[in-house]
Amino acid sequence: MYQGIIVAGFGGQGVISMGIMLAYAGMVDNKHVTFFPAYGAEMRGGTANCSVIVSTDEVDSPVVGQPDSLLVMNEPSFAKFEPTIRPGGRLFINTSLVSSKSKRKDIQVIDVPANKVAEEIGTLKIANMVMAGALIKHTGAIARDAIIKSLGIVYSRAKPEMLKMNETAIKRGGEF
Repeated sequence: MYQGIIVAGFGGQGVISMGIMLAYAGMVDNKHVTFFPAYGAEMRGGTANCSVIVSTDEVDSPVVGQPDSLLVMNEPSFAKFEPTIRPGGRLFINTSLVSSKSKRKDIQVIDVPANKVAEEIGTLKIANMVMAGALIKHTGAIARDAIIKSLGIVYSRAKPEMLKMNETAIKRGGEF
C-alpha cells in the first residue's frame, strides 16, 4: 500500500499541521512515512502545502508529483493542484471555500464542507481535521484510531476540550 498525499491551502488553515498529524499517525500505525512542507512568502494568508507519503514499504523520495489523494482547502489550491492528481486518484474539496468543480472524469471527487462542519462543532480551527477524517475514511491509508491517538501527542499543549473537538471533527469528516 502506497498513498501519496498533497494537502494545500493558505497559511492559517492548518495545512502543515494536518500533514504533520497524518505523518505521525502513519508512524503510530506502523507505516513508513515522509512529510515535506512548502510555504509561500507570507506567514499567514500565503500559500501553504505539504506532501505526505504513507506506505507499507520504505519510501524512496518525499516528493509527490502525482498525488493519489489531494486535499484542497481553498480555490487557488484547487486551480494549482487539481491537474496533478494521478488518474484513479481522489480529490477532496473543502466546498465551504471552493466553488470550482472538477471536470475530470478519471478521478473520484469527495466534497467536504469542512469549514461548515468545523463551525458546527465549535471552531474553524478544526476544518483541517474534518478533511483528514474524510481522507482516512476513503483511503484507508491510516487507521482512525491511530490519528485519534496521535492528537494528544502532536498537540501536546492543547486543552482537553480542543482535543475532543478535533476527535469529533475526524469522525464527522469520515461521514463524507
